Amino acid sequence: MPVTENSPSAPSPLKNPDWRYIDKPALDDFRAEDWAILNRQREPYMAEEQARQALRALTESKDDATFGYRINNYLHCLQSATMAMRDGCDEETVVVALFHDLGFITCPDTHGEFAAAFLGAYISEANRWMLQRHAIFQQVHVEGYPGLDRDARERWRGHPHFEWTAEFVAKYDQNAIQPDYDTAPIEVFEPMVRRFFARPPRPVPID
Repeated sequence: MPVTENSPSAPSPLKNPDWRYIDKPALDDFRAEDWAILNRQREPYMAEEQARQALRALTESKDDATFGYRINNYLHCLQSATMAMRDGCDEETVVVALFHDLGFITCPDTHGEFAAAFLGAYISEANRWMLQRHAIFQQVHVEGYPGLDRDARERWRGHPHFEWTAEFVAKYDQNAIQPDYDTAPIEVFEPMVRRFFARPPRPVPID
């Protein structure tokens, strides 16, 4: 049976034809020379692919329907980033706004933690803390939802990042659902995302 592109026997193509495969079946079999090759190839690969694949994860949902909001989650993220940008926020915060609800559909109950993990190596502790808790802080803006505690955020009152989280949610999240808002297109944010992921990553503490 011939090996085809979609055959399980065919390796995925290398991004650069001059690169080498590490042709071993398990990490247990890798040795120092294998890791040296892999790491040499990893750096340029990540430089080209990380931002592109992050943007693709968001833009995959651009044509999705909604379950009742007047704009879908993709437009909500764009609108949040647009509001932050026009308000003069720094570039990191604009990118954080762009991706803050990336996991809203796929992991709704933990989408804040998802965004914090997705961006964590490139953001400040204030933004990481905010992402982890923004859904809870949003509850103060919700009235009439059965079983919801509008005062749930009060457990963190006095924390150094409380005010920033409350501000982000009030200005760039709970109100970013307007179909008639002049939302900037994704192309405006693409250079920011590339610069964001080009920064050296930092260790992320495990909570």
